[in-house]
Amino acid sequence: MFVLPSFSQQVQVTVQTDAVSSIPCGTSGGTMISFDKVEVVNRLRSDLVYATIKNYTVNYDKTWIFDKIHHEINQFCSSHTLQEVYITLFDTLDEHLANVLQANCDTWAPGIEIIAVRVTKPRIPDQIKRNFEQMEAEKTKLLIANEAQRVAEKEAETERKKATVEAQKNADVAKIQMAKELMEGEAKQKISAIEDQIHSNRERAYSDAVFYKMSKEAESNQALLTSEYLEYMHILALSNNTKVYFGEKMPNLFIDKTEH
Repeated sequence: MFVLPSFSQQVQVTVQTDAVSSIPCGTSGGTMISFDKVEVVNRLRSDLVYATIKNYTVNYDKTWIFDKIHHEINQFCSSHTLQEVYITLFDTLDEHLANVLQANCDTWAPGIEIIAVRVTKPRIPDQIKRNFEQMEAEKTKLLIANEAQRVAEKEAETERKKATVEAQKNADVAKIQMAKELMEGEAKQKISAIEDQIHSNRERAYSDAVFYKMSKEAESNQALLTSEYLEYMHILALSNNTKVYFGEKMPNLFIDKTEH
C-alpha cells in the first residue's frame, strides 16, 4: 500500500538572504541598545535538503538563523561594554556572527551554508549617542592636530636635512675653493721661483760674459805691452802733436828715446 503525500512545500536551494529585525540587547554596563537589522546570506545544500527538513522542518532557518542571531547578539552585548559594541569591536561583529553560525550549523545542521552576515549600527540612547558623537568629534580634532603636528615635524625634519645638505655642500665647495687657491698659490710660488732662477742665471751669465770679455781684453792688452809696441805708441803720440813749420830757418828737433 502506497501512501500518497497530501501536501507539498517548496524549499529554496539557491542563495537567499534572511533579514532578522529589531534585536534588543543589554551591554555589560546595563545599557539597553537595539540592532534594527541583521542580514544573513545563506544557502541550503541540495544534497542535504531532505535531512535538514526532516530534522528541522521547512522552517529550519528560524531555528539556526533567526533565533540563533538573537541569541548570539545578546551573548556578544552582555560580554562587552557599550564602547566596545558600538565602536571598538563593531567592525568585527559581522565575522564573529558568521563564524559562530557556521560552527553551529556544521555540528547540528550541516546542510546550511552561511555565506555572509551584515549588521547595521545599533541604536543607542540619544544622550549617549550625543556623547559618543562629541567624543568622536574631539577624537577627530585630536587626530587632525596630531596629523598637523606630524606634518609640521616632517617639514621641520626635511628643512633640517636640507640645511644640513646645504651646509655640507657649502663646506665641500669652500674646501675645494681653498684647495684650489692653495694650489694656485703654490703654482705662483713655483713660477716666481723659476722666474727668479731664470733671472739669476741670466744675470750670472751676463756677469760671466762681461768678466770674460774684460779678462780677455786685459790679457790682450797685457800681450800688447812690448817695448816695440810702446815705442810705436810713443812715436804715434809725438806725431799727433807735431807742428809743421815753413821758412828759411827750421827749428831743431831732437828726440831722445832714453829721456821721457
